Amino acid sequence: MTIPAIEAPGEAPEHEQKRAALGYLHEAWLEARCDGIDGDCLAQACLFAAFAELVTTYGEEAAAQFADGLAVRIRRGEFSLVMSRQ
Repeated sequence: MTIPAIEAPGEAPEHEQKRAALGYLHEAWLEARCDGIDGDCLAQACLFAAFAELVTTYGEEAAAQFADGLAVRIRRGEFSLVMSRQ
Protein backbone atom coordinates (compact mmCIF):
# COMPACT_ATOMS: atom_id res chain seq x y z
CA MET A 1 0.00 0.00 0.00
CA THR A 2 1.40 3.35 -0.96
CA ILE A 3 0.39 6.19 1.32
CA PRO A 4 0.53 9.60 -0.34
CA ALA A 5 2.73 12.15 1.39
CA ILE A 6 0.71 15.34 1.61
CA GLU A 7 2.09 18.12 3.75
CA ALA A 8 0.04 21.08 4.86
CA PRO A 9 1.81 24.44 5.09
CA GLY A 10 3.81 24.56 8.32
CA GLU A 11 3.52 20.79 8.82
CA ALA A 12 6.63 18.72 9.49
CA PRO A 13 7.81 16.39 6.70
CA GLU A 14 6.43 12.85 6.86
CA HIS A 15 9.72 11.28 8.03
CA GLU A 16 9.88 13.73 10.95
CA GLN A 17 6.27 12.98 11.87
CA LYS A 18 7.03 9.24 11.82
CA ARG A 19 10.07 9.76 14.04
CA ALA A 20 7.99 11.80 16.51
CA ALA A 21 5.19 9.22 16.44
CA LEU A 22 7.67 6.45 17.27
CA GLY A 23 8.93 8.53 20.18
CA TYR A 24 5.43 8.91 21.58
CA LEU A 25 4.74 5.20 21.17
CA HIS A 26 8.04 4.30 22.82
CA GLU A 27 7.20 6.47 25.84
CA ALA A 28 3.71 4.99 26.13
CA TRP A 29 5.14 1.48 25.79
CA LEU A 30 7.66 2.07 28.59
CA GLU A 31 4.96 3.52 30.85
CA ALA A 32 2.69 0.53 30.25
CA ARG A 33 5.55 -1.91 30.94
CA CYS A 34 6.30 -0.05 34.20
CA ASP A 35 2.62 -0.51 35.10
CA GLY A 36 3.01 -4.26 34.62
CA ILE A 37 1.42 -4.70 31.20
CA ASP A 38 2.88 -7.70 29.37
CA GLY A 39 4.86 -6.93 26.19
CA ASP A 40 2.89 -9.46 24.13
CA CYS A 41 -0.41 -7.87 25.22
CA LEU A 42 0.95 -4.45 24.27
CA ALA A 43 2.11 -5.69 20.88
CA GLN A 44 -1.26 -7.24 20.06
CA ALA A 45 -3.15 -4.13 21.22
CA CYS A 46 -0.85 -1.90 19.14
CA LEU A 47 -1.34 -4.06 16.06
CA PHE A 48 -5.11 -3.98 16.52
CA ALA A 49 -5.10 -0.20 16.93
CA ALA A 50 -2.79 0.27 13.95
CA PHE A 51 -4.83 -1.92 11.61
CA ALA A 52 -8.08 -0.34 12.79
CA GLU A 53 -6.62 3.07 11.88
CA LEU A 54 -5.43 1.84 8.47
CA VAL A 55 -8.86 0.34 7.73
CA THR A 56 -10.59 3.55 8.81
CA THR A 57 -8.25 5.70 6.71
CA TYR A 58 -7.72 3.59 3.58
CA GLY A 59 -10.41 0.89 3.66
CA GLU A 60 -10.33 -2.84 4.21
CA GLU A 61 -8.88 -3.85 0.84
CA ALA A 62 -5.92 -1.43 1.00
CA ALA A 63 -5.18 -2.46 4.60
CA ALA A 64 -5.37 -6.14 3.60
CA GLN A 65 -2.94 -5.54 0.72
CA PHE A 66 -0.55 -3.83 3.13
CA ALA A 67 -0.85 -6.78 5.55
CA ASP A 68 -0.17 -9.24 2.70
CA GLY A 69 3.32 -7.79 2.32
CA LEU A 70 4.23 -7.97 6.00
CA ALA A 71 5.39 -11.62 6.02
CA VAL A 72 8.10 -10.91 3.45
CA ARG A 73 9.20 -7.77 5.28
CA ILE A 74 9.37 -9.61 8.62
CA ARG A 75 11.44 -12.41 7.09
CA ARG A 76 13.82 -9.81 5.56
CA GLY A 77 14.43 -8.48 9.06
CA GLU A 78 12.84 -5.05 8.57
CA PHE A 79 11.33 -5.18 12.05
CA SER A 80 14.26 -6.80 13.87
CA LEU A 81 15.94 -4.52 16.37
CA VAL A 82 19.01 -6.70 16.82
CA MET A 83 20.77 -7.58 13.60
CA SER A 84 22.75 -10.83 13.58
CA ARG A 85 26.27 -10.70 12.20
CA GLN A 86 27.87 -13.54 10.34
